[in-house]
Amino acid sequence: MAARLTIAALRRQAVVGSLSPPASLARAIATAGFVQADPIRAPARAQDLILRHRVAGYRAGDLERRFHRLGLEEDFLYAYGFMPRATARLLHPRDPATSGRLEVPHDLAAEVLAFVRDRGATHPADLVERFGRERAVNGWGGFSKATTRVLHSLHYHGQLRVAGRRDGIRLYEAAALDAEPMAPEARRRQVALLVIGVLAPLAEAGLAGTFNLLGRAVPGLGGWRQTIAALQASGEIERGEVDGQRYYWPAGHVARRGSPSAVRLLAPFDPIVWERRRFEQLWGWEYRFEAYTKPEQRRFGYYAMPLLWGYDVIGWANVSMRGGRLDADLGFIRARPKDPGFRHGLDAELAAMERFLT
Repeated sequence: MAARLTIAALRRQAVVGSLSPPASLARAIATAGFVQADPIRAPARAQDLILRHRVAGYRAGDLERRFHRLGLEEDFLYAYGFMPRATARLLHPRDPATSGRLEVPHDLAAEVLAFVRDRGATHPADLVERFGRERAVNGWGGFSKATTRVLHSLHYHGQLRVAGRRDGIRLYEAAALDAEPMAPEARRRQVALLVIGVLAPLAEAGLAGTFNLLGRAVPGLGGWRQTIAALQASGEIERGEVDGQRYYWPAGHVARRGSPSAVRLLAPFDPIVWERRRFEQLWGWEYRFEAYTKPEQRRFGYYAMPLLWGYDVIGWANVSMRGGRLDADLGFIRARPKDPGFRHGLDAELAAMERFLT
């Protein structure tokens, strides 16, 4: 019979299981298996804000500066992000029969691939000089340069990889093809274990939504319920219930101890807060990412970062640098804590954020 848990225990598991003791950048990414990316910089990009709590001495931009040397990959898992090559190998080959087709002539894709193979690391602007500025419909109903769309498709299908970035813009190079793809069942198990490990403890509803997103990364993944049941039967994952809701996590996920007094500002896409239904179940309020919401309709702010104190998410903060100094606009779901430990923890976190940004 599944064990019965408490909300407090799940909160602790969500925080402690995700925030490993700070390590090197290479080890942190290898341990996580995936770090979500986002281009908005307010006050830093999501990948940097996620890594700052998990990498010793991390500074904004370290991932971009060290990407090539560490041999990392960029690709789409349940979201777009950075990953070690071991994770990227789980995503390829993708099945072209179940994925989207290019909305530009196929011969352009062949020409672009040949150009990149010949040139090496290629900036999208290099393709404009060679192929012109033809436009194609993008996935949001707008228009992008046809060559940019081709780059994205070739990357998705594993023919190109991201070699690095220049001022935040991806540089592409030809990808080396793996000799032998993983067997489908082994692939499903490894992908499921990876995602549950990143987002644990993950509720059943969250599992369903996440595996729907994974269908883009690994077309034909399917049968996730059977995969979860097999992983549970083998003892690789465990589950428990709170108020009739089942949660899943890797075996031994909460063996570590965490600090209950730390104050942390989390990225809106941090694994601790990523699954919004779980967020509301664990912390009792609805957090929303409002960068794409009309200003007059925002409750939290353009880039509100969840404010974690110990194992409780008690509010949010909008952070910016002004005149070389950090400015933080805080909001709280309930009254601002009067505990001196909170005040000292918040001061330490804001000072750490300022060092990270400068």
